[in-house]
Amino acid sequence: QVTLVESGGGSVEFGGSLRLSCVASGVTNNMMGWFRQAPGKEREGVASISGNGRIFYGDAVQGRFGISQDKAKKTLELRMMDLRAEDTAMYYCAASKWSDLNEPLKKEMYWYWGQGTQVTVSS
Repeated sequence: QVTLVESGGGSVEFGGSLRLSCVASGVTNNMMGWFRQAPGKEREGVASISGNGRIFYGDAVQGRFGISQDKAKKTLELRMMDLRAEDTAMYYCAASKWSDLNEPLKKEMYWYWGQGTQVTVSS
């Protein structure tokens, strides 16, 4: 059984930073990712990391966000810098059933989801 539990969300001012964490159980070499969903918008891929360490970022966060994984501790992190109002969303940790994907930021390719953690950026 796979469980994903996110933490680290909160409120931050424009230009600030946050670090999200996801504790994962029941995963071994799965592709993992962070997604976000703002009110009235579709869930979008933010960043993902394959079982062998390939990393992918969405265009909106490239250069500002960093994803990392500690397999020993079974944690997935998302470091977010230079936060903007448009980064405000519920952020979800997700795991695929596979170790790599041809479409690494496509939400339909992920089977397991956490409950989400809210990030709010104020101007």
